[in-house]
Amino acid sequence: MSRPVARQRLTADATAFHPGSLAALLRLLTEGDLTLIGLLPWSSNYTFLGQVSGEEQQAPVVYKPTRGERPLWDFPAGTLARREVVAYVLSRALGWDLVPPTVWRSGPHGRGSVQLFVADVDQDEHFFTFHRDPAFQRVLQAVALFDVAANNADRKGGHCLRYGDDHVLAIDHGTCFSIEPKLRTVIWDFAGAPLPADLADDLDRLRADLSTAASPTAAQLSGLLSRGEIAAVLDRVAALLAAGRFPAPPEDRRPYPWPLV
Repeated sequence: MSRPVARQRLTADATAFHPGSLAALLRLLTEGDLTLIGLLPWSSNYTFLGQVSGEEQQAPVVYKPTRGERPLWDFPAGTLARREVVAYVLSRALGWDLVPPTVWRSGPHGRGSVQLFVADVDQDEHFFTFHRDPAFQRVLQAVALFDVAANNADRKGGHCLRYGDDHVLAIDHGTCFSIEPKLRTVIWDFAGAPLPADLADDLDRLRADLSTAASPTAAQLSGLLSRGEIAAVLDRVAALLAAGRFPAPPEDRRPYPWPLV
């Protein structure tokens, strides 16, 4: 079973997830034989633990088929799994390595998202157990900005997984990328603080990337989101950069998810 061999950083490092290259891992996730182990408990939608296998490699995965999605009134039907893939594309474009490698492919229950299951996380840790630790401040700032750009409607504390001594893996992004403002998150710790210069530079690079229709990032998103949803990502990033500060909780709607963990 493939296991991460190095601690993941904000900057891209394929060996954090796989002893080979990131390209090899994505190929395995996309083309490997997908077998199911069982349903994961406490999921809102049908979510399976599985395994992908290639000629000499295998890796544990989380498979979320579109057919298993519970309809939501405020998101188009059959799009939640696609949003999981978009979250990974966005994380990679920013160079932050927050979201485990995720692909869109066919599986035993039809098309859906397949995400690497990273076993080397502390299952007893979540946002509320480490959010005051100085070692995690920078990565949590990145998660907070990522959620603003993605318009994450459900950033619970349990969706932030401690990985190593100073990194966080962010999971469960099916309710992101709506055009309407929906940000609900537990991470308001940095409200009003100036954007760190290096993270602002990453956001500015993403803005330029999404402004070019021929860019690889824009091309990937075009097959997963609507034009309006892609334009909304660009607008949110531009607004963040123009403000130069982390946003404060909105007063006209609920800013926190429920439950919090």
